Amino acid sequence: MTYRSETSPIPSIVLNDGQVMPKLGFGVFQVAADVAVNTVATALQVGYRSLDTAAVYRNEAEVGRAIAESGLPRDEIFVTTKVWNDHQGYDATLRAFDESMKLLGLDQLDLYLIHWPIAQANLYVDTFRALQALKSQGRITSIGVSNFQRPHLERVIAETGETPVVNQIELHPYLSQPELRAFHAEHGIATEAWSPLGQGAELEDPVITAIATETGRTPAQVILRWHMQLGNVAIPKSVTPSRIAENFEVFDFELTNAQMARIHGLDNGTRVGPDPDTFMAGAPA
Repeated sequence: MTYRSETSPIPSIVLNDGQVMPKLGFGVFQVAADVAVNTVATALQVGYRSLDTAAVYRNEAEVGRAIAESGLPRDEIFVTTKVWNDHQGYDATLRAFDESMKLLGLDQLDLYLIHWPIAQANLYVDTFRALQALKSQGRITSIGVSNFQRPHLERVIAETGETPVVNQIELHPYLSQPELRAFHAEHGIATEAWSPLGQGAELEDPVITAIATETGRTPAQVILRWHMQLGNVAIPKSVTPSRIAENFEVFDFELTNAQMARIHGLDNGTRVGPDPDTFMAGAPA
């Protein structure tokens, strides 16, 4: 299956396997199951065509229901899910994939990711080999990783002979990850930003609010536009319909080079999530 959309204005990028992926997606991390169907339905109505979930989010079934009830053709919706840490390893990953697909109600997945490297467990290469097998069977179109650092990426590439199409990482103005983004660019790996808005502090940062005033936009729109101009894929999350719509309106203005530079200057290495080098299997995301 190849993603296409005739009903959404979101620009797309071409992944290193030729698959097309929307630059702006909708994330459902911490979206409770009891509101997930309506929340995803709202996002699809607004125009989002990329949905990002994971086994550990415990809302795959609700995401699948929203897709089924949307009335949209399956090939207009790019769906990503992820294998969780306690299901890494070749056989365990195959079983985890079957369970995710059962919950999603899908026959084929657009993108499957390893959620964290969990280097201490030393299973992420075997896990990636399971993703390769699923891809060769036609059950997954594209395979990638999440929260991988450069050494993890180098090992996967060297030992499997395949470069992940995507590395989904924590990325926002306070943690812009220039070195990792440069490595991605050198190897044709798309950079996908989770927590693209940080977790609130950046929306109130004086630099961001000043640029919002200059552009007549909201702080969230300014940060998402920064992501778009960097070439990132971004997956903002919200359960508020007005904010879901607001986050979508980032394609009709541009930041100047000077404004982009001011945002780059905010990087102070602050994480809102775990450090991939020390995050342990079984710990909460």
